[in-house]
Amino acid sequence: MPDGAMTDTVAQLRRDLAAAYRLIAHYGMDDSIYTHISARMPDGPDGEKRFLLNPYGLRFDEVTASNLVTIDETGAVVDDPYGAGVNAAGFTIHSAVHMARHDAVCVLHTHTVAGVAVSSIKEGLLPLNQWSAQFYDRIAFHDYEGIALNLAERERIVADLGDKFVMLLRNHGTLLLGRSVAEALKLALNLERSCKAQVAALGMGLTPVVLPHEVAEHTAKQYARAYDKDAETGRADPEWDAFLRQLDKVAPGYKD
Repeated sequence: MPDGAMTDTVAQLRRDLAAAYRLIAHYGMDDSIYTHISARMPDGPDGEKRFLLNPYGLRFDEVTASNLVTIDETGAVVDDPYGAGVNAAGFTIHSAVHMARHDAVCVLHTHTVAGVAVSSIKEGLLPLNQWSAQFYDRIAFHDYEGIALNLAERERIVADLGDKFVMLLRNHGTLLLGRSVAEALKLALNLERSCKAQVAALGMGLTPVVLPHEVAEHTAKQYARAYDKDAETGRADPEWDAFLRQLDKVAPGYKD
């Protein structure tokens, strides 16, 4: 890739990743200074693997394109404009996924109340509606092992994830992969409202109507075809563009 094209690609990736942080904050899905969204950068000049991660200590609504930290596959800091390094636990999960899943440009992890609640029940996410049907039989599970500081856990996370793009970290939260930052962000928002809807439906104390297998699977495939078409053609994504216009109004500083 020519140097100019590489520079443009990295600049766009930084803007997209910063936008994802701001959108997660805007929708109330952040957790103080914890959890992370990472993005795979183009390989370095000698083939080294490089990733972008948020600076440790900043809230998601403080992340900008220019203060994102560049790290390598070992967790070593390559470039740190803010000067605070990164969270070791965040690197453990994200590095495991990126190094095993080269189709994942972006990895997004949350600790929302609804996501943690659904991850904490044996049944996980139920196909109760059109939103949750998107994820029918497409969610991986990883049992909780404590705060993710043990590098040995990486192999188990990867094994449990397999080829799926969505994982419920039992008793912990959610993990989403995207072939782009936009895809990961949309999956995260869709999963969050699916979890909220399930918590609300089951909280009514009435009998939930679970979609039959055939309908849930059909709906999941409809979603998958649309996402695959976006990934394969690289066509403009009107939903992502709408999110960016929203940020231009409420948090334009993300581009800085």
